[in-house]
Amino acid sequence: MKILIAVDMEGITGVTTWDQVTPGHAEYARFRRLMTQDVNAAIRGACDAGADEIVVADGYWNGSNILVEELDPRARLNTGSPSPFSMTQGIDESVDGVMFIGYHARNGTPNAILDHTWSSKTVDNVWLNDILTGEYGLNGALAGHYGVPVIMVSGDQTACAQVVDILGDIESAVVKQATGRFAAECLTPQVSQELIFMTEARAVARLTEGDVPDPFVLDTPVRVTVEFFTSDMADRATRIPFTQREGTRVSFTAQEMASAYNGFRALVMLASG
Repeated sequence: MKILIAVDMEGITGVTTWDQVTPGHAEYARFRRLMTQDVNAAIRGACDAGADEIVVADGYWNGSNILVEELDPRARLNTGSPSPFSMTQGIDESVDGVMFIGYHARNGTPNAILDHTWSSKTVDNVWLNDILTGEYGLNGALAGHYGVPVIMVSGDQTACAQVVDILGDIESAVVKQATGRFAAECLTPQVSQELIFMTEARAVARLTEGDVPDPFVLDTPVRVTVEFFTSDMADRATRIPFTQREGTRVSFTAQEMASAYNGFRALVMLASG
């Protein structure tokens, strides 16, 4: 059984501020180690439940956060940026299930640590076929394109609830209770990592039994709409041919989700200047 563990950082154990997830800041070194430990807990859970191949996608910032020297050797690590599928690098038809570790809620969500959607400086909202979503929906739909279900998520209570709402009744490891954008009641690493371990093991056991939600498959063609924070961002995004614009919203249509995913990334990169 092959599992892809797609990892972000804002939902990692103990994270509550941008300083803790910003390369170059004194706090960052601490929390990339905690990020690695959360991932290791997920690897242990998956392997104990029967997974025999683990691929990890480092999906935060430039994809160079997880400490490869401290990663469980049973896993392989996709690191660096840009990569073809970014936060879900390694996804294809050979994967049996995807786990989201360290995920966060979409932009504008109350009681959600570091809520944003893809770029905290550029993107206000994203819709896929009129479904308002965050990064979890983009990544879940890309997995669905390959027929792969998302089976587990870790993060704060709001992020986990949003993922379940759009992807179905998957296993959730709530490692902190957010009380604002920069405040939460956090489990200690020992407790949260045991929770991740047990939740991951349950998720893989359910996958083995065929007791997981269906892959998140969107109707095609896929309509992607991105709402940017300012009009100049939309100005730059519309340099891509065949886009349509309404105010700060820029839309395009792709024939399938893999193209939609990378089209979205191209829009955001142009808009960011």
